[in-house]
Amino acid sequence: MIPRDVEPRLLRGFVAVAEELHFTRAAARLYVAQQALSRDVRRLEQTLGAGLFVRTTRAVELTPDGERLLPLARRVLAAHEELAAAFTAPRALLVDLNTDGPCTPRTVLERARELAPDCELMARFESGLTHAAAEIAAGRLDVSFGYADGLDPALRAGLASVPVRYEPLAVLLPEGHALAALESVPLDALAGESVYAGAGNPRTVEWTGLARELFAGRGIEVAPPAPVAMGKEEFRRVMAKTGNPVLVTVDFLDMPASVKRPLIDPVPLSPLSMVWRKGFGHPGLDALRAAAAGLAADRGWLDPPPGSRLPKGLTPRPGGG
Repeated sequence: MIPRDVEPRLLRGFVAVAEELHFTRAAARLYVAQQALSRDVRRLEQTLGAGLFVRTTRAVELTPDGERLLPLARRVLAAHEELAAAFTAPRALLVDLNTDGPCTPRTVLERARELAPDCELMARFESGLTHAAAEIAAGRLDVSFGYADGLDPALRAGLASVPVRYEPLAVLLPEGHALAALESVPLDALAGESVYAGAGNPRTVEWTGLARELFAGRGIEVAPPAPVAMGKEEFRRVMAKTGNPVLVTVDFLDMPASVKRPLIDPVPLSPLSMVWRKGFGHPGLDALRAAAAGLAADRGWLDPPPGSRLPKGLTPRPGGG
């Protein structure tokens, strides 16, 4: 006889393995040791009196009983979460905007606050998706934005994401720079320049990788590491000292003693995504996803402009999902 009481933790572990078909990835997703997850799956199999997985050295597959249990387990867990949510006020959702200023993530956050006025959505400024993603994985942050395709695969494996915008890139130039007189800067005009893109900053590895891929074969160098500047005045001082152009997005803050010029021929794009922990649920996250999808549709954020260029190996993809 099948017992009436099955612990939600056992079902949660089963669903994670069934969706990942990999015990190590499922354990990382649940932030538990692989051995503990394996014990929970065996306990569930013993409780139900049925084998749920076929395990080999190369693959994990669901048995027919496992296939039958999966939709039932999902419904039970959804009902359990609904019950908990009905009697528990959701905590504040911590959202990393990368910068304390006008930017695409802030636009999404403001729209989400309109959609879910009863949710507390708190902004943070982690500056760099590589760092923010590690904070998300550790449970110290809930949502961030950035070039998710540039993250280390091991870090990205524990994240869910949706595309938000293909952001055109620009270059920040010292006021006296020879290219500052142009209204827009052809990418090849940067040949011979050393352009700063966060090299040496462990928080922004994905951004430096994007720059290296963009500059490859064009005679443009990634500038060597420089002190990480906090605040406009420190940014101005470091920029004046190095004299290097800086790779930014078109929405980057205006900085003193510098000019921002969009890049053209082609227009390079940075694919901005919203990321969060796999399996994480929160009404504020639902509002952020709805806000991002609505804004992308209204403003054409996911429609690459003519003459634009995505990073190598990437193709336009629809929002949502």
